[in-house]
Amino acid sequence: MTAAMVETKKNAPKSTPSAALAGAHSTASAAEGASATGGVVLERWAKTELARHPQRPDPVFFLEQMFADFAEIHGDRSFGDDPAIRCGFARFRGAEVMVIANVKGRTTKEKVAHRFGMPDPEGYRKALRAMKLAEKFHRPVITLIDLMGANPGLGAEERGQAEAIARNLREMSRLRVPTIAVITGEGGSGGALALAVTDRVLMLEKSIYSVISPEACASIMWRDASKRAQAAEALRATAPDALALGCIDEIVAEPQGGAHEQPEEAAALLADKIAENLQALEALGTDALLAARYTKFRNMAQFYEG
Repeated sequence: MTAAMVETKKNAPKSTPSAALAGAHSTASAAEGASATGGVVLERWAKTELARHPQRPDPVFFLEQMFADFAEIHGDRSFGDDPAIRCGFARFRGAEVMVIANVKGRTTKEKVAHRFGMPDPEGYRKALRAMKLAEKFHRPVITLIDLMGANPGLGAEERGQAEAIARNLREMSRLRVPTIAVITGEGGSGGALALAVTDRVLMLEKSIYSVISPEACASIMWRDASKRAQAAEALRATAPDALALGCIDEIVAEPQGGAHEQPEEAAALLADKIAENLQALEALGTDALLAARYTKFRNMAQFYEG
């Protein structure tokens, strides 16, 4: 969603994705000497590192801090139960909602068990099952996202990972209830987007939202993963970048130094923004809600091809 080939100005000159990245690479190289003093290049890479900080509060932390009476739903009613996705009915400031969060794990053992937060098809299907239940009972849906992408393993592909993601994209666009997504750390590729086709997309101030990681981008474009800072500059994946491109609706401020410095305060700030947006969405009728969601995603950005 935030790759360099995305241009929001319709009158901008045409360019190919490779040319856009190459241009950003040249700019980054020229600024290499300035990066040590806080130049633009390392500003984006530094935010990427903050988004991945090992002590950064994860979606489960925010779920536990902001929601009460969580009643978890298990299984996708098709194959199994993916531990990388937690979802269930809960209370948010007294109101009943459906909350969906991906689980990264906190210890090494937990991270391995949860595939570092990368969902299997069963996770996306379980999330969709939860969304449909929310629609049935007229409850808003709130998703909390911090993942580098969907699980790319062979088993996941054999069980229909692409289909599961595509179905979520379609069905989320049609949900007849208010929906809010929050990028709390990394929002990676289609794996994140499959939980973020929502009426409002919020990003924590020091999170990132991108079609590919800087390391993977550098490996593909320049055959050198060490050029990750240049790739981060080209991808424009930070919260201000995503807001400028129209990929998100609002940036949520973090405590000084980042959410990992004061996790409880970060949760309180986020809860206030969710409440504010939820109130605005619930004031809309269903038809107006769906029309606004459709228009938002159709007009999100413009792509140019050479």
